[in-house]
Amino acid sequence: MRIVVAHNRYREAQPSGENTIVDSEIAQLTAAGVEVLPFIRSSDEIPSMSKAAKALLPISPIWAPRAQHDLSRLLTEHRPDVLHLHNPYPLISPWVVRTAHRHGVPVVQTVHNYRQVCSSGIYFRDGVICQDCKGRALGVPAIKHRCYRDSAVQSALMATTLAVHRGTWRSVDRYIALTSAIADHLRDYGIPDERIVVKPNSVPDPGRPAPLGDGFLYMARLSPEKGVDLLLDAWRRHPVGSLGTLRVAGDGELRHLVEAAAAERHDVVYLGQLDRAGVQAAVEASAVVIAAAMWHDVLPTVIIEALANGRPVLGTALGGIPYLVGADAPHEPAGTGPAEVASAVAGGGGGSAMPAGIGLGEAGWVVAPEPAALAAALPVARAGASGLTVGARARYERTFHPDVVTKRLIDIYAGLARTPNHV
Repeated sequence: MRIVVAHNRYREAQPSGENTIVDSEIAQLTAAGVEVLPFIRSSDEIPSMSKAAKALLPISPIWAPRAQHDLSRLLTEHRPDVLHLHNPYPLISPWVVRTAHRHGVPVVQTVHNYRQVCSSGIYFRDGVICQDCKGRALGVPAIKHRCYRDSAVQSALMATTLAVHRGTWRSVDRYIALTSAIADHLRDYGIPDERIVVKPNSVPDPGRPAPLGDGFLYMARLSPEKGVDLLLDAWRRHPVGSLGTLRVAGDGELRHLVEAAAAERHDVVYLGQLDRAGVQAAVEASAVVIAAAMWHDVLPTVIIEALANGRPVLGTALGGIPYLVGADAPHEPAGTGPAEVASAVAGGGGGSAMPAGIGLGEAGWVVAPEPAALAAALPVARAGASGLTVGARARYERTFHPDVVTKRLIDIYAGLARTPNHV
C-alpha cells in the first residue's frame, strides 16, 4: 500500500503536538510495511522564500499553486492509493483535496482542530468558548475580533478560505475524528456518518508502569485556553501541602502565574519545558495527571501519556477529555457552558460514593471547568488514584496503543482504496 501523507508543519519554535503525531504516525506506518510518501511543507520555510513566492503567500491558504504543481507531479509519478491530509495551512491549502481527486486518488483527513468553521481553530476567544462563526456563510466575527494571528487582514483571508473551501471539505472521502466530540463536530458541519471514523492518536508504549508517585502533574502550553489559571485557583483553595505536590511543566504567556505560585507555595513546583526523558520522569513522579482545558480540547496527548503509564487523569468535561478517560457522563456538544457541563456530570458515573459534580470514568474523573468544581475533585482524585491505575493502563492498551491505532489506520486506508468515493 502506498500512501501520501500531506502536512504543513507548524514552526519548530512553537512546540506542536500535531507535528509530533504526524512524525510518529509516519514511523509507525513505515514499520508496519506501508510505503509512505511524505508531502511536507513547513512554516519555517517562509522567511527564506523568494520575493515572488512571498508575494503569493496571501492566496496560499486558498490555492497554493506551487503545492498543487508539486503534488500533481508526485501523484502522477507514484500513483498512490490514498492521500492522507493533516494541516494544510498556509503552504499546502485545502485545494490538495481537489488535486488528489483530479488524479483519482481518494482523500483521508485527520481533524486536529475546528478549522472547518473557526478561523483560530479552537472555538475560544477572550477567555471563553466562542462559536460566533458557526453557521455563517462568512466568518465576519473572526475578522472583527482578529481571531487569526491577531490580524484583521489575515483573519479576513482565513475566513474567506473557509468559505471558499466549504465544498472542498465536504468532498473529503473519509474523515478521521480523533474523538467522539470531533465526530459530532463533523456531523454538525454536514459530513455524513459513513464518512467519519473515530480513531485516536497514540504514544509509544513506555512499558510496565512504575509504582504510583504522589501528587499531581499539569503538562501543557501555559495559555488561557489550557486552563493553568483555573488549576492554580482551585489549588489555592486547599491548605499548603494537603494534596501533595503540584508539578507544572510547559511554557507560554501565563508562565508568570506559575512562577508566582511556586514562589508563594512550596507544594507548587515549576518544571519548565521538558524533553522526552523529563516528561517520563515527571509522569512517574506523580499519581494523577490534570487536563484543565477551558476549551473543547480535541485530544490532549498528555492524557494518553498518563494512561500509558497507568496514571489516571482529572480533567474538565470538555471536548475529547471525557472520551479519553472513558467517563460515563455523556460528552457534551461543542458550545456547552460550564453550568450545563456541571449538570451533566452531577453525580455521574461513580454511584452514591462519588460526590455530586464529579463524573467517573474507567481512567479518571471529569468536572465542570470551574475553580470550585476542580477544587472539590482534587482530593477525590488523590484518594482514588490507586484504584484507577489498572483501568488507566488497560484503556491505553485497548484503545491508544500504537499497534492498535496503526492497524485501525491501515484498515481505513484499505477500505477506502477498495471503494473510493471521491468526486
